[in-house]
This record gives sequence, C-alpha cells and structure tokens, in this order.
Amino acid sequence: MIRITIIGSGNVAQHLIKAFTKSELVEIVQVYSRKKETLSSLIEFDKITSDFEELQESDLYIIAVSDKAITDVSKQLPFQNRIVVHTSGAASLDVLDAKNRKGVFYPLQTFSKNKEIDFSIIPLCLEAENTFDFRVLETVAKSISSAVFAINSDQRKALHVAAVFVNNFTNHLYQIGQEICTEHKVPFEILKPLIQETAEKINTLNPVDAQTGPAKRNDINTIEAHLEYLTNENQKNIYKILTQSIQHNGKTF
Repeated sequence: MIRITIIGSGNVAQHLIKAFTKSELVEIVQVYSRKKETLSSLIEFDKITSDFEELQESDLYIIAVSDKAITDVSKQLPFQNRIVVHTSGAASLDVLDAKNRKGVFYPLQTFSKNKEIDFSIIPLCLEAENTFDFRVLETVAKSISSAVFAINSDQRKALHVAAVFVNNFTNHLYQIGQEICTEHKVPFEILKPLIQETAEKINTLNPVDAQTGPAKRNDINTIEAHLEYLTNENQKNIYKILTQSIQHNGKTF
C-alpha cells in the first residue's frame, strides 16, 4: 500500500481524492486544505489539516494547487528528501523546491467540481528525476487509470498548449455558437448532435481528414454571406482567422 498526501482543495485535488479513495493500492494518509470544511464531504475530517507542520509521513506528496502557488507551497513543506510532485501541465519540474525529490503527476483533463469523471480513462502524464521515483508514480497512476505516459517537461508544455486549442478554445466557440442561437431565438440543442459527431469523428479519422465546411471547400460565396450576416465584430474576426487557417492548412509560404 502506497501512502499519499494531497495538498490542495480545488477541482483537481477533489477529483484525485475521489479517485484514490476507490483504489486498493493507495491510501490517502492526509489532505491539506486552508479551509478544512471544503473537503469534509470527501474524506474523514481527522485526515484534513490546515497546518503544514502537521503533515504526516507519506510515500508521495501531490501538490494540486494553482501554478503560481506551486513554488511557495513546496518551500513550506517541513521535510526533505521525499517525493513531491505537482499536477500542472504548464509548469516545469524545476518550480518545485530542491530540498525534496521532484516529479510531475499531470492528469490531462478538464475538471469541474459538479461534473463526475471516469478517472480510469484519463491520461496521466508522469515525470521524475530518477527511475525509482518514476516507478512509484507509475504504480500510483496505474491504480486509478489505464492511460499512463512518461512525458518530460518540454513534451508536457506542448501537450498543454495543444489542450488549450482542443478544449478551451473549442468550448469558447461553443459559447459563441450558443450566443448566435440565443440572439436569433434558435434552440442551441439543435447543434448538440453535430458537436457530438464532430468529436467522435477523430476516433476513426485524422482531424485533417475530418475537416468539412465552406473554408475547406473554398466556398467564397458562403463565407462572404456569413461575414455579412455577423454583426458582432469579435465573432466576425474569429470567423475570419479560423477560415484563413483552414484555407492555408498544409500550404507553405
């Protein structure tokens, strides 16, 4: 049984607590939260601490806080030479304080507090300074997920940027689509099967092969009609940029 401590109380921390609670290979020794009541519904109250000095000995400490807080939190840990990891996709290994052995335990997924997630299919991207520590992280990761990868800091940055495109930017486009529908009194639900089919296509097709639409066809008449129809300048600019990107795809200049 691998003993772990989770430091943090946000979305990632809460989903990790839920996942590890179900694992037969991992025991959550303790969880750190500045406000104990935040996590009281997820784990026994006596396992929650708001004082770094009260942290008990574990095999692994997972810092699940905002990127800007990782360094400060790692410096406050009152011990040395233990395995300490963060869960960030954008931060390097080096943001962790050097007094402990450093690693990364990055779940590549979007997390919301009230949305349940099947952790068994979430990719977990791991990095460590030595083989022994990596094996510990790998064992912990495989206890909750079937998708475990060795990813270094540079590769993780690439993944994080790519994730912003396929998740954050895509969701923003959903919002724009909903705004256009709402403005013209069209139910947004009509678009949901299209959204679902578009997402499912990449299970069998390369994204470049799945691309459709007026930009792909170079249908200038439709593109100009759409631009004329849009009155919101921000929406119009986004339409232009994405149309040009699709039209220029694969071309060299």
